[in-house]
Amino acid sequence: MFKGILLVINEIDTAVQSVSETAGTVATEITTEKLSLWEMAKNGGWIMWVLLALLVLCIYIFIERYLTLNRTLKSDSAQFMSNIRGYIHQGDVDGARSLAKSTNSPIARMVDSGLSRLGRPLSDIQTSIENVGRLEVSDLEKRVSLIATVASLGPMIGFLGTVTGMIKAFFDMAHAGNNIDIGVLSSGIYEAMVTTVGGLIVGIIAYFLYTLLVSRINNVVFQLEARTIEFMDLLNEPES
Repeated sequence: MFKGILLVINEIDTAVQSVSETAGTVATEITTEKLSLWEMAKNGGWIMWVLLALLVLCIYIFIERYLTLNRTLKSDSAQFMSNIRGYIHQGDVDGARSLAKSTNSPIARMVDSGLSRLGRPLSDIQTSIENVGRLEVSDLEKRVSLIATVASLGPMIGFLGTVTGMIKAFFDMAHAGNNIDIGVLSSGIYEAMVTTVGGLIVGIIAYFLYTLLVSRINNVVFQLEARTIEFMDLLNEPES
């Protein structure tokens, strides 16, 4: 009797192993059939092309603005202010203005605006410098707001694709009659899910790029403020 039980157990164990091996083989075959990102994007419909265009726009703006901000931060403003200080101490205002005009940087244009108003009250000079500084910062922030817009718009466009995909799925289901199967619904549902993922990816990337640019712009603003205070202190120095 015990031998019979052992034989049955062995047969069950063999059957389980056979089923496990078969399932593993099937799972391996299924996992090998993976979709590439390109194929997945193509199956997302026209919404994915819109998202791709927005992503390319964001990357282009980011690279262009980042390089501009990097050049501004790497400009030797400390050496420039040292040279301006030397001209002011020598009483050579024309030389200081000539240096400021020949230097292509925001701080140089701000200093030149202040030098052009020497002889007026210091409050007028500071107001002039601040006005030029606002214009310079506005120029540095040019098109950055578009990245913020894409960060907000990307998920919304993805959600639009979700809605259109589900509408497509229900439309196909309504016209399938009694022949409804998973193949009828898969196309619309697939489009809905892919566009959702695409919109979120574009939104996340755009938000990350926007955050990096805002951080660089803040660094530039701090530098401009520091040089403005340094210039105003220079004008307030007592004459020797």
